[in-house]
Amino acid sequence: MRKSRFTEQQIIGFLKQAEASMPIAELCRQGGFSDATFYKWRAKYGGMDAEEARRLKDLESENAKLKKLLAEAHLDIEALKVAFRVK
Repeated sequence: MRKSRFTEQQIIGFLKQAEASMPIAELCRQGGFSDATFYKWRAKYGGMDAEEARRLKDLESENAKLKKLLAEAHLDIEALKVAFRVK
């Protein structure tokens, strides 16, 4: 997944500007991102503050590490099953 050029704090700032009745098209033009990106951010970060967004990012990275460890464990188990298969 491509890393965003905007931090969570910046994204939440854009969302708060939109809530303060700034037109979304104008906000997107000034920020340099598309309408679709804004709506995707709103779906993900809507109603959060910066601390909650930071915690969400930490949880997502921890989840990715755990998924990787689980996949590696399943590969090890499968390799052992293949190696010690009795005929």
